[in-house]
Amino acid sequence: MKLYYSPGACSLSPHIVLRESGLPFTLEMASTKTHKLADGTDYHTINAKGYVPLLELDDGQRLSEGPAIVQYIADQVPAKALAPAAGTMARYRLVEWLNFITTELHKGFSPLFNPAMPEEAKALFRARLGERFAWVDSQLEGRQHLMGDGFTVADAYLFTVSGWGKYVGVDISGFKNLGAYLGRVAARPAVQEALKAEGLA
Repeated sequence: MKLYYSPGACSLSPHIVLRESGLPFTLEMASTKTHKLADGTDYHTINAKGYVPLLELDDGQRLSEGPAIVQYIADQVPAKALAPAAGTMARYRLVEWLNFITTELHKGFSPLFNPAMPEEAKALFRARLGERFAWVDSQLEGRQHLMGDGFTVADAYLFTVSGWGKYVGVDISGFKNLGAYLGRVAARPAVQEALKAEGLA
């Protein structure tokens, strides 16, 4: 499999999951600014959406959208328990988390990276993200991970998105449960490997 990624972008989430899975894969960097690969290829010819992540499967099929990609990877290695079994209530809880992270957190950060967005509007998005992270912090009370004791693909996604705050003025340092949780996730060998491979550690 081949993962098209950009350092520190939301593609870090499936990158972590691939390393957790133990499955063989290669990385191909796609610039979020130029939309070109290292060899000059226009990334739009590979993914018409123009953004990462994109997972190219061994049979040539291509899968986009992070929450779909991480569930696909998890389902290839059920023994790793990166996602609960399909059809179980626990799996729907995982999907619930992935949807929350993608809509309420991930998309909430997007305007903050836009230089054309007025500062007054950015203040509103920062406040809303603060409220969402406060809720996440409350959910982590007494839990090691989002789904309980075990690490899942939702943890890879939350870890990735939470790391963006320092670049755009979203301070999450006051959330003790979240802070301890992010430390636990960061200490995982697969997470460290992914961060090093992307030049982030």
